[in-house]
Amino acid sequence: MTLRKWFYLFWTTLLIGAVTAVIAGLVLQLTDQQVELGGKQIGFSMITMILGGATISVLSQMGFFAYLIVRYIIGGILRKWAWDIVQVIITVIVLFDLIYLRYVSSEQQMSWGVYMILPLSLIIVSIGVAWWKVKMTNRSAAIPTLFFMIAVTAIEAIPSLRLDNAASTIFMMVPLYLCNAWQILILSKVLNTNKEPM
Repeated sequence: MTLRKWFYLFWTTLLIGAVTAVIAGLVLQLTDQQVELGGKQIGFSMITMILGGATISVLSQMGFFAYLIVRYIIGGILRKWAWDIVQVIITVIVLFDLIYLRYVSSEQQMSWGVYMILPLSLIIVSIGVAWWKVKMTNRSAAIPTLFFMIAVTAIEAIPSLRLDNAASTIFMMVPLYLCNAWQILILSKVLNTNKEPM
């Protein structure tokens, strides 16, 4: 990847993060939801939303490049089928943790169903992104895409998940998820290959 291609990926992802954070913030503002940061509720000013979205997009990019590096290193150690199995196992564990650990650690006594909304949403949208990625490249991209869109996104979203506040989770997850989807879908175009197994 050349510096020019990386700049394109960086700035387009930054723009997506900022725009989607503003949209998510405005929707939350219309529904009188408050985002918490450090235990304090913060207001929704345009600058706060843009800077928050830009920060989330940078977090997304760090996670994306970390995943690419790990994938490259593991590719030299494990066969592809073994790495696919590891990714499936980690994804299942992450989905279980998104329900169970959040339910157990919650101070609010809500039903299991409430904690299943996020994992189910991740699964449904990730399947759509994986399907799109397979159409753009090849079938071997399905498992890595699902792993990245579910497991890596959930790990990146830990700061908002720990707050156990729906508005904070929505404000972080929407831009984060869209930034991750953009990066994984555009990667083969940026690298000028349709055979990239991602």
